[in-house]
Amino acid sequence: MPLEMNRDVFITCAVTGSGGTQDRSPHVPRSPKQIADSAIAAAKAGAAIVHCHVRDPDTGAPSRDMALYREVTDRVRDSATDVILNLTAGMGGDIIFGGTEAPFPVVDGTDMVGATERVAHVAQCLPEICTLDCGTMNFAEADYVMTNTPGMLTAMGKMMTELGVKPEIEAFDTGHLWYAKQLVKDGVLDSPALVQLCMGVPWGAPDDLNTFMAMVNNVPDDWTFSAFALGRNQMAYVAASVLAGGNVRVGLEDNLWLEKGVLAENWQLVERAQTIVENMGSRVIGPEDARAKLGLTKRAPVDQ
Repeated sequence: MPLEMNRDVFITCAVTGSGGTQDRSPHVPRSPKQIADSAIAAAKAGAAIVHCHVRDPDTGAPSRDMALYREVTDRVRDSATDVILNLTAGMGGDIIFGGTEAPFPVVDGTDMVGATERVAHVAQCLPEICTLDCGTMNFAEADYVMTNTPGMLTAMGKMMTELGVKPEIEAFDTGHLWYAKQLVKDGVLDSPALVQLCMGVPWGAPDDLNTFMAMVNNVPDDWTFSAFALGRNQMAYVAASVLAGGNVRVGLEDNLWLEKGVLAENWQLVERAQTIVENMGSRVIGPEDARAKLGLTKRAPVDQ
């Protein structure tokens, strides 16, 4: 496939994930206020989309608490900062097995709930976008499996489509793209779809460029894609994704560092990404243009 560089690029900032980064940097936001403030700062720095998880405000542990999602959503919208809100729907599919000789019963940390509960905060908060992790995958931890069965994805995808919330397909490997295309073929998801290529997440697609281009080449021509890589390769993948025709994602969910020895804040990572995009000769677009690109309807703030 010949490269066709993207000239109009939107930046997504993944503000705070569900991983164990809360004690590795003081800049990883925990409380709803911290998450919302960090998202707003990222939007002001140039992010058209902010992707948000929520955490227990005291411990920083990942959470699915409806009240926390509601507070983050209300704070972002009440700020009158125009940004596209993207809430995770990836929680509630975690299995931690009991070990190689006794995998059952599963152990503490397992969080498995039904499709309706996994999407409940999306139904209440009605973001413009929410994520749909399109497959089951081993993660770096020895006995942890991210679990998303075809049946679960079909049920969740139908709910998202009926709510009018655009799924951002999270593809951690080529098989996830294969199944995403099946969901569109089956009428579960609308086309053209939005997909995030997740590179370098153990044990999904490695972040080498050969694998990346295999992922890109499996995205249908009329879909919109974005991409990211973890850690030190985050900014390299800003350039790689733009060159391959995509959009970009940065943020503390994926990388804590601005440079060696310097811990980053979300807005700084967005600014760095914007500089790279513009130095390549492309334009960073804001939320209004990103909505037009993705076929979204603005929900907040309400224009005066």
